[in-house]
Amino acid sequence: MSLGWTKHGDGRHVAPGDVVAPDERLSWPRTIGIGMQHVVAMFGSTFIVPLLTGFSPATTLFFSAIGTALFLLITRNRLPSYLGSSFAFIAPILAATASHGQSVAVGGILVTGLVLAAVGVLVHFAGARWIDVVMPPIVTGTIVALIGLNLAPAAWGNFQKAPVTAAITLAAIILVTVLFKGIIGRLSILVGVAIGYVAALIRGEVDFTAVGKAEWFGFPHFVTPSFDPAVLGLFVPVVLVLIAENVGHVKSVAAMTGKNLDGVAGRALFADGVATTIAGVGGGSGTTTYAENIGVMAATRVYSTAAYWVAAATAFLLSMSPKFGALIATIPDGVLGGATTMLYGMIGILGARIWVQARVDFGNPVNLTTAAVPLIIGIANFTFSAGDLTFEGIAIGTASALVIYHGMRAIARWRGTDQEPASPASAPAAAEATD
Repeated sequence: MSLGWTKHGDGRHVAPGDVVAPDERLSWPRTIGIGMQHVVAMFGSTFIVPLLTGFSPATTLFFSAIGTALFLLITRNRLPSYLGSSFAFIAPILAATASHGQSVAVGGILVTGLVLAAVGVLVHFAGARWIDVVMPPIVTGTIVALIGLNLAPAAWGNFQKAPVTAAITLAAIILVTVLFKGIIGRLSILVGVAIGYVAALIRGEVDFTAVGKAEWFGFPHFVTPSFDPAVLGLFVPVVLVLIAENVGHVKSVAAMTGKNLDGVAGRALFADGVATTIAGVGGGSGTTTYAENIGVMAATRVYSTAAYWVAAATAFLLSMSPKFGALIATIPDGVLGGATTMLYGMIGILGARIWVQARVDFGNPVNLTTAAVPLIIGIANFTFSAGDLTFEGIAIGTASALVIYHGMRAIARWRGTDQEPASPASAPAAAEATD
């Protein structure tokens, strides 16, 4: 019985240069094994988000599994993806929790999901062209970069609590990345965290008290959302990042499988919006399509959605063990400090990667200003209050990126200055650099 998937070849081998398409599968034992690999791939990043934000790891895993299953259903098994915790939510969750409590932070996640789902519906019926118009690479890259760099103080805060353990963790992540090939190298953060955890054990920094008290089986802890308009400015910018991540995921899978998946982009955005909304109903972290699992697909050349159903089922079963969740929660601050030094920096550099891949010309003063001002706003965490509403670095930086880019372009066209050369203080254009 294929359950909607056709068997690829003999179900045991993938010929050189061949790929297992989303609507195909290998034999079930192999499919289950690959599904387990996807769980390992998403594991480190998915759990780091709740550990940093004070959310329940088991609850986050529960909604991650539910969200992945819904994503596969909504996209009709055409787009292989695991929905794990989005790093874009870390900063707004921390800020909202500190000022208004966890319940309000959960409400912010729910609202973010609703907005993303609405965008998905719009893209499905109107097409994705308008996304490129409103959010060109210079804007998207800037928003992604400022979210990562805004979190730098949080990484330093955790690092300071146990600098030796943090340094061991960071060094392990760096070395594993270059020492090992294949799947181990791709899971350098997970392996580095494991090494840091062992170091923390040796140094007596791990407390197993909660693990001993936790039950083996049971539902995770749920949190009811509440809403406060004061925090919405923190969460709405995350929608722009989730749009970029989902569209990027669609394009990546299309490139690797040789299939045109543009028609699925709206469904992908809607599905991630629904998954994030449901996570916000019960206290899970907001979700996004995971690049870590793209690495597994690239390594195995298996893009079968059947493997992701296995991953979702496995994650669901693990979430039903409070003892497992308690064990994950024992990861100490020092280990998190080392890991987040790498992770937050990677988010920042991913923004720069978007610029590089799109060949953004920083000799153009509009592009230069669009990146320069919001980045300083995000790093310094500029804050502005208007009555009960408070806007911090990410929200203000995101708004400034959009206003500066579109405002400067409109004025430059009106004044006829859009063709003028860059100012001497700006970075040289490609042609200038060559000369």
